[in-house]
Amino acid sequence: MKIGNREFDVKNKTYIMGILNVTPDSFSDGGRWNETDDALSHAWTMAEEGADIIDIGGESTRPGHQQISDEEEIARIVPVIRAVKRELDLPISVDTYKSKVAAAAIEAGADLVNDIWGLKYDPEMAGLIARTGTACCLMHNKNTTEYEDFFPDMLRETAQCAELARAAGIPDDKIILDPGIGFGKTLEMNLETLHYLERFHELGYPMLLGASRKSVIGLTLDLPADQRLEGTLVTTVLAVMKGYAFVRVHDVKENLRAIRMTEAILAAGRKVSGQEGPERG
Repeated sequence: MKIGNREFDVKNKTYIMGILNVTPDSFSDGGRWNETDDALSHAWTMAEEGADIIDIGGESTRPGHQQISDEEEIARIVPVIRAVKRELDLPISVDTYKSKVAAAAIEAGADLVNDIWGLKYDPEMAGLIARTGTACCLMHNKNTTEYEDFFPDMLRETAQCAELARAAGIPDDKIILDPGIGFGKTLEMNLETLHYLERFHELGYPMLLGASRKSVIGLTLDLPADQRLEGTLVTTVLAVMKGYAFVRVHDVKENLRAIRMTEAILAAGRKVSGQEGPERG
């Protein structure tokens, strides 16, 4: 899979998408990287620690977040995208569900659109992504936690995101899917989703897991956002074992170590058993 100028081996490796929130109210790091120089410095740190993609967002999407105008979101992210693009040779993702914001981000240099509504919020988003040849990550999301049959319903709703992409002309090799931990799900549903991560491979696309510091960890361990590293690392190890191509995380260095250790153990097991290929998940 090609994102920007980089090829990703999505069948055999797990890559890191580093989170760069240029927001005052994100649940974990709101306000820390609002200034362009601070944001650029943090992007450099994540790159040096091993990030493969930098995911830049200008509006918090935590539960109960305050929606901002397209213009304000653009004003927050475009200078940062330009600065990161100018200094770092890494693909840039824009975390937005609004086509006007995505268009400005792509013009500024973004290579991937990370849409938490999976193309279901803005009817112009799919066409924009198709026209620009940008890659996209489409997340499962809904406004309630009500399902007739949770897991089959969630799989079907996630598949609908990919169907919207294909219908707009986005090629399969530009699509990543995300099960949407923390969105439209109760604590128990989030834990069930993590347990059955491999089921999403039935949809036929590379998968991204975004569980870093989220409430599923905080509620399970009764910990605030700044003490959820160990819980995050568990979800990252699960993602590697279940064959996920990407994890979206705040703490790049620690998560990369967890990925490398897990991949080494899996590789040793394949060597002993004489298997060929990754056969992860």
